[in-house]
Amino acid sequence: MSRGPGRPIRRELSARVITLWGVTAIENRYPVVDPTDGNGPVLDAAATTRCRRRVHLDHDPDAVSSPRAMPDPALEQRRADAAAHRAEIGARLAAVLGPEWVEVPSALPTAERVEATARAVASRARLVWGATLPTDRAAGRRGSPELLVRLPGGGYVPVIVVRHRITDPGAGALTTAVEAPWPGAAAVDEERKVRSQPRDLLRLAHLNRLLHTAGWAADPRLRHGDHGGVIGLDADVVVWHDLRAGHWPGGRSTLAEYDARFADRLAVATAAATGAPALAVPSRITECRRCPWWPTCEAVLEQTEDVSLVVRGEFAGALREVGVGTVAQLAALDPAAEPPVEVPNLPFADLVSLARARMRGLTVVRRVPEVPVVRADIEVDVDMESFGEAGAYLWGALLRHPGGRLPGDEPDGYRAFATWDPVPTRDEARSFAEFWTWLSAVRARAAASGRTFAAYCYNEQAENRWLLASADRFAGMPGIPPTGEVEEFIAHPGWIDLFAVVSEWFLCAHGKGLKRVAPVAGFAWRDPEAGGENSMRWYRDAVGMDGAAPDIQQRERLLAYNADDVHATRALREWMTSPAVMQVPLAADL
Repeated sequence: MSRGPGRPIRRELSARVITLWGVTAIENRYPVVDPTDGNGPVLDAAATTRCRRRVHLDHDPDAVSSPRAMPDPALEQRRADAAAHRAEIGARLAAVLGPEWVEVPSALPTAERVEATARAVASRARLVWGATLPTDRAAGRRGSPELLVRLPGGGYVPVIVVRHRITDPGAGALTTAVEAPWPGAAAVDEERKVRSQPRDLLRLAHLNRLLHTAGWAADPRLRHGDHGGVIGLDADVVVWHDLRAGHWPGGRSTLAEYDARFADRLAVATAAATGAPALAVPSRITECRRCPWWPTCEAVLEQTEDVSLVVRGEFAGALREVGVGTVAQLAALDPAAEPPVEVPNLPFADLVSLARARMRGLTVVRRVPEVPVVRADIEVDVDMESFGEAGAYLWGALLRHPGGRLPGDEPDGYRAFATWDPVPTRDEARSFAEFWTWLSAVRARAAASGRTFAAYCYNEQAENRWLLASADRFAGMPGIPPTGEVEEFIAHPGWIDLFAVVSEWFLCAHGKGLKRVAPVAGFAWRDPEAGGENSMRWYRDAVGMDGAAPDIQQRERLLAYNADDVHATRALREWMTSPAVMQVPLAADL
C-alpha cells in the first residue's frame, strides 16, 4: 500500500464518538463511519475489544520488522478447540434441522462461499450454516457468523458459536433450545442468567451492520429484527440478545457502543496505514500478557520508564494527564500527600512504594514488619492442572509433617492423582475421587491425633472451581464427595490461598504470579519452559490429542511441572515464616 499524508482523523473521530455515546438505548443508526473509498483497512469484530496500540501495529507497514513474541501455543490450542466445537455444533444441528438447513461448504474459496450464501439467502433458507458475508470495504468491515436465522417477517439475524460459558446459574436470560434456534420462541429462563461477555455482544453488532450493508438483515422494526444469538461452551441453549437494549454504561445500546468503538479502531488503523500521526501509544494493560506485540511495546515503555509499568490501564492515563508520566515521577511523590488521582482498591502510598521498589530493582517489598502465615502440624500443598474448560486432569499434592510424624502417618512427599484419558472423560471422576479420598484421610488422621492441619494453594480460584465442578459433574460416582462437603472444605480456615497472603502483606513490583514471587524465596523450576501456557501444548502431546501416539515423556514433564508448583508454594510459605523474609525491605523504608 502506498503511504501518503493522513487525513485529520482525530478531530473527525472525536465529534463522531461524542455523538454516538449520546445515542439512547432504542436508537439504531447506520452507517456511522465515513467511507474509506474501499482502499483502507478492513477490520473484524475483534478490533473492538482489542488494545488500540495493537490495532495500530497490526496496520502499520513500518512495524513489519518490529520484534514480536513467539507464537502462543495456548492460543493455537484455543483456536483448534473452538473450531472443533463449532464443527460439533454444526453436525448436531444439521442432524436435527436437516430439512430447514443449508450449509455453505467451508472448503470453498471465500468468494464462492459468499456466492453460496447469497444463493441460500435468495432462496429464503430458514437456516444457513457457515454463512460468509460480503466484506464491506467502504465501511472497513469484515466478518461472518456461524449461523444465519431467517425471521418470519423476512431477513436474517446472526447466531455465533463460542467456546466459553455464556450463562451462570440464576434467572433472566432470554433463551431457546439449541435445536430450536428461533428468536420468536425465546422465553425468559428461570435457571440461567446472562454471563457478561462484551466480545460476543460486539461481534453480534458487527454482524448486524454487515447484514444491513449486504441487504440481508431483518427489518429492525420487527420484534426481533436487531437480535442476535450465542451458543456457548455448554451448548445447552441459545442465548438471545437485543442489540438495542441499554446494557452499557449510561444506558447505551450494544449497537451504539459498537459503533463508537469501531469508529475509533478504524481511525487508529487508518492513521497507522497512511502514515498519519499515531492515535494510540504504548501503555501496559492486562492484554499485554498475551499480545504478540508486547516485546515491541515493552521496549518503548522500559526506555521511557512509563508509569504504566507500575499502574496499569486507564489509571496510568489519568496520571499522565496530571503530569505523572514516568515511574520516577511517581516515585518522587509524597505517599502521605493527597493523591493527584484516585486509583480504586489500591492505596496511593502503595503506588509510590511500588514505583520506588521498581527503581531499586526489587521484586517484592513488605507492607508489614512481620508476615503472618498460618502453619500446621500436617501441611499439604495442592496444585490442580486443567485443560482449558474441558476438565481437571491432574491433582498434585505435597505432604509434609512439620510437627513430626506419628505411627501410621504416610511418608512425606509428592503424590499425583491423574487421568491420561483426554478430558472431558469419566476417568476424571476416578482421579478426583482418589485425590479427595487421600486428602480426607490425611485430615482425619490429623483430627484423630489432635494435630492441626492446613492445605495450601496459590490462587484458589482455579482449585475451588474444579473442586466444586468435579463434585457436581460426577455426583453419585464412587468416591465423589457431596458438594456440601467440598464447600465445607473451601470455607475452612485451614484451606489457605498463598496468593491472597502475598497480595495482603507484600507489594510486588513485577506481578504476583507464583513464577514471579517464588524465586525471591530461592525456588527455581527445573523446566526452563515451565508455565501454564506451555503445559497446554504438553498435555495435547501427553494424551495424543492430535492423532499421534500418547507421549509418555510429556506426561512425565507435566508431573514434574506440577510437583515443582507445589514445592514452590511450600518454599514460599516456609520463606515467609523464616528470618530470611526480614531481608526484604519495608515499603515504609523506601
